[in-house]
Amino acid sequence: MIASWEDAGVERAEGFERQRLSVVPRPLVDSALQRPVTRRMLVTDAGYFPRAEHHGRHRPRGAAETIVIVCVAGAGWVEAEGVRTRVGSSTAIVIPGGAAHSYGAATDDPWTIWWCHVRGSDVAELVEAAGVRPGRLTLSLREVDRVTSILDEISVSLARDTTPARLTATAGMAWRLFTQLAVDRVLPSDGAPVQRAMRYLEDRIDGRVQVAELAAMVGVSASHLAALFREATGGGVLAHHNALKMARARALLDTTDLPVAEVGRRVGLEDPFYFSRQFSRTHGVSPRAYRELRKG
Repeated sequence: MIASWEDAGVERAEGFERQRLSVVPRPLVDSALQRPVTRRMLVTDAGYFPRAEHHGRHRPRGAAETIVIVCVAGAGWVEAEGVRTRVGSSTAIVIPGGAAHSYGAATDDPWTIWWCHVRGSDVAELVEAAGVRPGRLTLSLREVDRVTSILDEISVSLARDTTPARLTATAGMAWRLFTQLAVDRVLPSDGAPVQRAMRYLEDRIDGRVQVAELAAMVGVSASHLAALFREATGGGVLAHHNALKMARARALLDTTDLPVAEVGRRVGLEDPFYFSRQFSRTHGVSPRAYRELRKG
């Protein structure tokens, strides 16, 4: 059962067996927020609470930090903007700094969570990139192991010391955490229509594809498939297919001595002039000039 805040009782004061908990002294936080790098991203607290019975927090005025909680087992709940959301395994909660909120563990199956608090000038932008907005603070995670490994790394690092060098190192880890949350939100899951469509395009780099036919093949409308591609890639179906063709063309130019016209044919662009125009539009240089560039 998911407890209400009233059911959860007072905030638990004692810790949890096998917990981890690291807190950066606030004078060090104030100092770090004045320095390059850590003024943009700073981890102020991090930890791990296994089977956190009676765990909960009620902050009607919010917190100075943005809070990230990842539930890996059990269940809990979060409430903000008058919206209460159940939280289960493989779910992240992201609570922006200053947002009033409450959260807690379920009474019958308390959650196991990894968590951290962060501050800095870049945090709000990263929170937005993760898709968090008022009334929607939870994210379903497909790559929960990757996210928790980063939180584990942060927790272990802060437990060693809180020197300026360590705080800079954990700032980089927190950047990875937020970018992983953002990527996890838009990458298609296995078996999803957009993922099957992407695999089809990968297998047919040397061919042409009709969007309507591809949409019918994966069981959605052409307009819906286009919307899915825009969300996952930032562009349309044909733009993604062309990007795959250009990536293959780069690989062939870098690793073979094939004539440029043959490279074009191998990515399904039979007209060498059209291939050259498409390549130049993407890379800013012709295929021949690209091949001559020193790389690495």
